[in-house]
Formats: sequence, structure tokens, C-alpha cells
Amino acid sequence: MKLCVIGTGYVGLVAGACFAESGRHVVCVDINEQKIENLRKGIMPIYEPGLDEVVIRNHHKGNLTFSTDLAASVAGVDVCFIAVGTPPADDGSADLSQVFAVGESILKAATGPLVLVVKSTVPVGTQDQLRERCEQFAQHPVDWVSNPEFLREGLALKDFLEPDRVVIGANSQRGAEMMLDLYRPFVEDASQILTMAPRDAELCKYACNAMLATRISFMNDLANLCERVGANVESIRRGMGTDHRIGPHFLFSGIGYGGSCFPKDTQALLHVARQYDYELRIVQAVEDVNADQKAVPFFKLQRLLGDLKQKKIALWGLAFKPETDDMREAPSIVLIQRLIEAGARVSAYDPVAEETATAVFGDAIRSGALRLCEDEYQALEQADALVLATEWLAFRDPDFEQIRRLMRQPILIDGRNVYNAEKVKALGFTYEGVGRR
Repeated sequence: MKLCVIGTGYVGLVAGACFAESGRHVVCVDINEQKIENLRKGIMPIYEPGLDEVVIRNHHKGNLTFSTDLAASVAGVDVCFIAVGTPPADDGSADLSQVFAVGESILKAATGPLVLVVKSTVPVGTQDQLRERCEQFAQHPVDWVSNPEFLREGLALKDFLEPDRVVIGANSQRGAEMMLDLYRPFVEDASQILTMAPRDAELCKYACNAMLATRISFMNDLANLCERVGANVESIRRGMGTDHRIGPHFLFSGIGYGGSCFPKDTQALLHVARQYDYELRIVQAVEDVNADQKAVPFFKLQRLLGDLKQKKIALWGLAFKPETDDMREAPSIVLIQRLIEAGARVSAYDPVAEETATAVFGDAIRSGALRLCEDEYQALEQADALVLATEWLAFRDPDFEQIRRLMRQPILIDGRNVYNAEKVKALGFTYEGVGRR
């Protein structure tokens, strides 16, 4: 079975590499010539642990190739995946223009029967729209499939190669069977492959991310209450997590979620609901709580330091989560912007997101308001406070004595509740977590 994946972003590149790892012949296509040339040389466009090894190994074996020629790449393939971006528009809706344009190009280039799979995250009803817009261009039989991804950044390879479940939305028996064959090497039990209607599959993706975002915002909302009533959210988390009806996952409080999925998908889900004259009140509250939560470290700094003008704030972590360089919707962006607006100076360090941060904060870096440091301790020199924004492993067990010596004032805002509060306070720090007594 020959595969073609259109789009070498996060989803497309991981999917192409993992299918190649299972022995399939895959060609990944992108219009960005520099990206394709870099991939041929083994240079990755994203940071994802282990991805470079899988790509390089399968490229050398000949299982994985890269091209900018969509028409030539689609010719002769059995299954073609659309894995292009669906960025949010100003109203929160998903921009599907790339999906429709690529779908049309694929059908014009197909040389035989084809399974056309939408891998991009799209609103419910997108497959129907794609078929309505593009079916006229098909010269051969087409089976239409929706196959949403459920990848966690930093663990994407594991999630693809060892999935909890695979969701396939197909209207035809042939399309469903070909997808079953394609994914069978990755599952121990065929029951892990869930077949359903395309609209069910499309909505399932949004529902999963909205539920996970809900758990995060619920715990953050509860953490803010804990600070007011004198309770400890960590004790409450343990009490909740041991209830088998609730479980322990996604119950950690902090300074909000970010990334390419939760913010975009919750907003898109809200937009879809409004199109059908329905208000998803819980999902809207999840969004509102998350937006407010990203400002929590700033207000804690204001309360502890007063006027922030000319204060130096050290920031550990820029990516929205560990093991990625992705800063999309990251809480660090909100904090840095607010600090600069208040006249503070920021010195920040992240193990892998320096290049991303430079693209986001070029003006602030050039003006000197933001300094990107070579390591975490350089960022602390004469700092009035330290904020932990991303819980990278390198930050979890630092030398607190050295931190204390380097800082002008020993103030620590633990935005991810990583540190032992009593230990840190005993070393002379003013410590603030999120929802901790």
C-alpha cells in the first residue's frame, strides 16, 4: 500500500514517519521548498523527541521520501492524507481553505481509485463540504475518510506507534477496511480501532480536547478558590484522582494551557455550536478561566513587588509544555507581554524554544526589554523574582542555594507546583504556588 501525506507540519510529518516505520512506502509533500530540502538532509522543522531518528532511518531505507510536486506524488498511491493547517480565524472558526484547495489538487492528480483521508483537525461536517466541493474533479472512484489525530507534543511518536485508540470515520466499507489494514500494525487488539460515521469522528476530536481542557480549567478555578479559603489544591487533587470515576489525569493546576490544540479546538467547537444556534456554556467557561489563569503570575508579582517598573523578572520556560519548542498560546507570552507593558525587564531561558521565542518577541529582544539567556542560572542574575512557567525536567531539581545567591530578591512563583513549598521557604525564599496553602 502506497501512501501520500500532504503537509509536513506536526501532524503530517509524524504520521508519514510512523507509517514508514511500519514498512509502508510514504511520500510527504509540502509547498515549502526549504523545508523539504531540510528534511532530505535530516533537519527537522519541529522539535519532537525521537522524530529525527525515525525520519532519517526510513529516508535512508527508501520508505520515506519528500517532494514539493503534489501531482507526481499522488500518482499511483492508494491512500492520500490531508494534513495541512486549519488555523483559527478572527471569529474562532477553523480556516479550511487549505483543506479544500489540497483536496481539489489531489483528485485532479489521482491516477486510480483512492482513499482520501482528512487527518487535519476540522469541524464537524467538513468531510461533507470537501466532498461537495471537490467530487466533481475526481476521475476515479474515491472513498472519503475522516481520521483525526490524538497526538501529544513531546510524546507524539509513542502516541502514534502505540495508540490508545484509532478513530476512523468512513461511509464506505472499502475505505474502512483499507484504514483498518493501515493501522493494524500499531494496535494489539483490533477493538482499539473505532469505526464510525465521518461526522462522529470529526466531533470526537473536538470533544476529547474540550474535555481535557475542561479538567485543566476546573482545577485552575478550584486552585484560585483554595488560595482564598486556605486549602491546598494538591491534597484535593490526590483525593479526586483516587476516585476511579474521576481518575488522576489532567488534574494538575497551574497557569493555564496553551499549544496548537486545546485553545484552537475549544474555540472552533464554540463556533460550530453557535452556527447551530447552541451555546456550549461549559466550554465557554473553560476558555474564560484559561484566559484569566495566564495572568495569575503577573498579579502575584504585582502583589509581592508593587510597582514592576525597572524590576528584573527571571522566567524559566517559554514553550507551552515540556519536550516541545511550541509557544503557540503559551502562558509565557501573556506574562512577558504584561511585564514589558508594566516596565519590567525579563530574562528568560528555555532548553529548546529560543528560536521560537525570537520569532515571537523579536522587537522586545531588540529593545532590551527581553533577554534570552544561555542557561537557567544566567537568567537569575540580580533578578527580583523567578517565575517557573514550563516544568522542564532540567528545572525540577535546581540548586536553590545558587539561585538564592544570584537573585536580588528571593521570590519564587512556581507556576506549575513543582517544588516542595516548605523546603523552599526554609531556604529563605518567598514562595507562591498555584492553589497551595
